[in-house]
Amino acid sequence: MSDPIDRNGLGKRFWEMKPLTKMSQKEWEALCDGCGKCCLNKLEDADTGEVALTRVACRLLDDSTCRCAQYEIRHQFIPECIVLSPDNIDTHAYWMPKTCAYRLLWEGKPLYDWHPLISGRAETVHDAGVSVQGMTVSEWEISEDEWEDHIIEEPL
Repeated sequence: MSDPIDRNGLGKRFWEMKPLTKMSQKEWEALCDGCGKCCLNKLEDADTGEVALTRVACRLLDDSTCRCAQYEIRHQFIPECIVLSPDNIDTHAYWMPKTCAYRLLWEGKPLYDWHPLISGRAETVHDAGVSVQGMTVSEWEISEDEWEDHIIEEPL
């Protein structure tokens, strides 16, 4: 499987040398591990603020690749889709997957060995069993009232 994210020409272990706010757009995009978990619908407990992932995926997620099928024009279909950036990670990190590189670095933690920036291969996120590959159901198929029945434990 080829990596849809251009990770060529990046500095060695740049994420350990640069704060998130100093990364180029290419470096920022390269942090995505391709797990697909950010495209899962989540449930947030109004009292505790705890966030649970469900296996109910955004209708644009291709769960064989764990990529958005319409990434470049996704806002035409899903206006509320978040564009994560160094400027807004403070308000979104709490709901990001626990294995997400953006969240890990924001929390001051290291990347996992299976991350494509370390392994050199995009498919290691799937090989490690931390992606949602082949395990989602489309939000078209499940009513929002039934999302609780599809909660998954993290990390995968």
